[in-house]
Amino acid sequence: MNNPVLQFPPELLLAAQDVRVAFFDVDGVLTDGGLYFSEAGETLKRFHTLDGHGIKLLQQAGIVPAVVTGRDSAALRLRLHALGVEHAVYGTEDKRPAAEQILATLGVGWAQAAAMGDDWPDLPMMRRSAFACAPANAHVEVRAMAHHVTQARGGDGAVREFCDLLLVASGRYARLLGHYTAP
Repeated sequence: MNNPVLQFPPELLLAAQDVRVAFFDVDGVLTDGGLYFSEAGETLKRFHTLDGHGIKLLQQAGIVPAVVTGRDSAALRLRLHALGVEHAVYGTEDKRPAAEQILATLGVGWAQAAAMGDDWPDLPMMRRSAFACAPANAHVEVRAMAHHVTQARGGDGAVREFCDLLLVASGRYARLLGHYTAP
């Protein structure tokens, strides 16, 4: 197996090494933040396949992906079901208590949590988490308090970048990559 080329600064890896659960916002993180409506009024969302594979890799590494979002839609529920995401809270603007309920269910605390968000409602989760990440197009206040700001924009691979960082920090990235690069 070739050595992985992906590297992150040691201080980021140290901050993220004990993460056991990763919280994700949806609009602006898992999607580009745009709201698309069909003629029938149905909300349509665009998800990136790189992000979806990153979430699946987290699960393989024993890191639980969880979604806490202010909106709800059939498209979102379908996507999360397809990815095997079992912990999700929909339609809540007060994200901290929702995240704390998930943490309690999993038996872990904020010191083992990471969070990725793009706007002010995500700040309570991000501030309490051991590791906070924001996509490149997040609001300036969110980017300012994040440990890491991705190069990619929300809905365009930012979640995958966050997942890769968590996988490298956990020490599982090279092993997972090896499953795909073995002769």
